[in-house]
Amino acid sequence: MMRRPAVFAIGVGGGIAATLDIAYALTFWFCYRGVAPTAVLHTIAGGLLGLPAARAGGTATALLGLGLHYAIAFAMAAAFFIVSRYFRFLTRQPIIAGVLYGIALYAIMNFVVLPLSALPPHAWKPTLPALTDLCSHMFFVGLPIALATRRARGSLQS
Repeated sequence: MMRRPAVFAIGVGGGIAATLDIAYALTFWFCYRGVAPTAVLHTIAGGLLGLPAARAGGTATALLGLGLHYAIAFAMAAAFFIVSRYFRFLTRQPIIAGVLYGIALYAIMNFVVLPLSALPPHAWKPTLPALTDLCSHMFFVGLPIALATRRARGSLQS
């Protein structure tokens, strides 16, 4: 029996999700537009500080962006773990649940969180970056969180 299933689900699921998603973002933006990794991390920090302040902060705000990225992923994993206690479907069908959770997270991030952030507003369009980001949320964020929760919850249901 797993001694700390919540720690496993949140730590492993959130950690894998954050790592895969940031690897996707850094690779995609570098290959697509030649954007430096620090610029991507500054954009994440810019959600909290605004872009000018994030860019002016150099390495410190790039690290802040990375930390914020991981904190958000851990929060996403925690939310899934908590809700999975009430909706058994989430652990009985983790692949379907994970993909659907990734879609929901993408929608929340793009249509709620980003408009409320300190980043400049922009209209969502079905572009290559938007569609690849949706796929990243489905397979690199939602799926690892759901699979880690399934493994953790499996130990509780034994």
